[in-house]
Amino acid sequence: MLRIALASEGYDVTEAENGEQGLAAVVRQQPDLVVLDLGLPDMDGHQVLQELRSWSSVPVIVLSVRNQDREKVQALDTGAQDYVTKPFSVMELLARVRVCLRDHIKPEQMPVLDDGKLKIDLMKRQVSVNCASVDLTPKEYAVLAMLASSPNCVITQTQLLKEIWGPSHTADTHYLRIVISHLRQKLADDPTEPTYVRTESGVGYRLCIES
Repeated sequence: MLRIALASEGYDVTEAENGEQGLAAVVRQQPDLVVLDLGLPDMDGHQVLQELRSWSSVPVIVLSVRNQDREKVQALDTGAQDYVTKPFSVMELLARVRVCLRDHIKPEQMPVLDDGKLKIDLMKRQVSVNCASVDLTPKEYAVLAMLASSPNCVITQTQLLKEIWGPSHTADTHYLRIVISHLRQKLADDPTEPTYVRTESGVGYRLCIES
């Protein structure tokens, strides 16, 4: 089903029956994207992802029946760009594939995100909403910049806390909640239905922006 759906969108698809074959296929084919199941016959999908990340930065979407938060967090912390649980909508998966390819397969990473309302210039460290400059604290900017560096992808709470507050603060999620709340206020983002900074419950956050 996946092969047919992806091929119908013009993608060239290579299939692998197990983790070992999948890793070999990545080496051989150098794909633009990997869709990875966690329940493989020869090794756990988390092992595949961990090994893959030791030598490749290819974007990975995990597609799995495992829907526990700890599975999602582990995969995202290991380096997956997204996590889709089964049963799933083919249309949703194709949309996630398009987002992943658009945001990661570029000749060079653009330092400016701009959807006509919100503008984030990572090179100049400037943020504006409707052309009005937004004054952010260092922590607020650090969180926004980290989310903006992988737009439309989930960044886990652990990743954010470790990178911004340090390895000893990975359990201090209340720090993050406060900063996210302030960010939404300053970006005029509705906290009940945010457009930009969205919460992935029990996992982390993603910056949703169509640049």
